[in-house]
Amino acid sequence: MLATPADNPYEEPRSGRLAAWGTALLAGLVPPDDAAAAVLGADESHRVTGLPGDGPDDRHGLTWALGRLRVLGVQGLRLALPSAGHPLGLTGPAPFNQRAMAAGEAVLTVGVPLGLVPEVEVFGPPGDRSATVLWRCSAVNDGPPADVPSLHEAEFELADGLRRATVLLTRLDVAGAGPEALRALEAFRRRGHAELLAPGYPPRAVRVLESARQVAALLSIASGGHGAAVSASEIAARQDALAPLWRTARRAQVAAYNALVDENGKD
Repeated sequence: MLATPADNPYEEPRSGRLAAWGTALLAGLVPPDDAAAAVLGADESHRVTGLPGDGPDDRHGLTWALGRLRVLGVQGLRLALPSAGHPLGLTGPAPFNQRAMAAGEAVLTVGVPLGLVPEVEVFGPPGDRSATVLWRCSAVNDGPPADVPSLHEAEFELADGLRRATVLLTRLDVAGAGPEALRALEAFRRRGHAELLAPGYPPRAVRVLESARQVAALLSIASGGHGAAVSASEIAARQDALAPLWRTARRAQVAAYNALVDENGKD
């Protein structure tokens, strides 16, 4: 079964882990084995294919692939979190953007115009699932990524977004989302997120990412059930009200994950 980040909004996007720890490795802040283990997380395996010079059947482990990207001249990795109608973080061409849109995430390299899109295969019974990931690499356009804010802009947008999300939760009868979603949110709040970004990230990036993920979790609950909405028009109105907040949360996540590579680019 193929999975996308939307399947579990409480979990960190795999492309975020690769962007954060890959950039830290390329900056010399973490050893290769630590970076590979952090990207792997709880998954069973990650492989990379399609690197320049690869044959059609070549598959590489993360440590080798990140080393190869360094040799090719890659200086850092950037996160993209596109959604329908919003190519957040992408540069084209259209075929790559379409694959990234379908996955809901991607990683773009800095210094060499390449992009990686994960194909996630989830297996196992509920409660005991794991995943294998194949990162497909291909050439991308060499241009500025779409609609990515600065960390300062993202933090400003989030302050208003968190307030608006909280108001919406009350107005839309969040209890209608169901006990499972509420339990997931409580677990999300208890777990802490200092481990989400790799060594070297500025504290502001950690703070922005924590806020962005809290907003996303709140919005997931608001979207998860009909709550007080009793008609199709009211349900549609709810989704229209939530859509700008989802965009704000995604933009902030991208800004946070890209903060290290952006900061290094100023040196």
